Amino acid sequence: MLMEDIVERTLVLVKPDGVQRGLVGEVISRLERRGLRLVAAKFMQVSQELAETHYAIHKGKPFYEGLIRYITSAPVMAMVWEGPNAIAAVRQTMGSTRPTEAAPGSLRHDFALEVGRNLTHASDSVENGQKEVSLWFTPGELIAWQRDTDRWIFE
Repeated sequence: MLMEDIVERTLVLVKPDGVQRGLVGEVISRLERRGLRLVAAKFMQVSQELAETHYAIHKGKPFYEGLIRYITSAPVMAMVWEGPNAIAAVRQTMGSTRPTEAAPGSLRHDFALEVGRNLTHASDSVENGQKEVSLWFTPGELIAWQRDTDRWIFE
């Protein structure tokens, strides 16, 4: 079985608080050091339409309007990362959604205090990863490439 047969892709957003605090490089560095491969990235202002589509599952909940205002309030760094077990690896690197419950050494443990300012978003399943990647990126924005170190990271 080739690595390409088992690769997962996940959307990662460095949300407005992470961008404002200058943590984009920290997020990228930790994911690279973990062994994941970056296949797309763009620094962008999130439109109302994209925010509403991305967070549609939360429509009607008390926090929905605040979530939309927040994600559109300042730029985000949107990225796609891939690798074997990418969904679990990224979520583990980010830490629990609630920063005070995040494992020591995770991004949220090290840099966040509250759920509403927890720095990042990462897809929570393979299916959602596929949906979210296609919502935020066109196929032409995804770069298929091999790193020379992949053979030392991926079995």
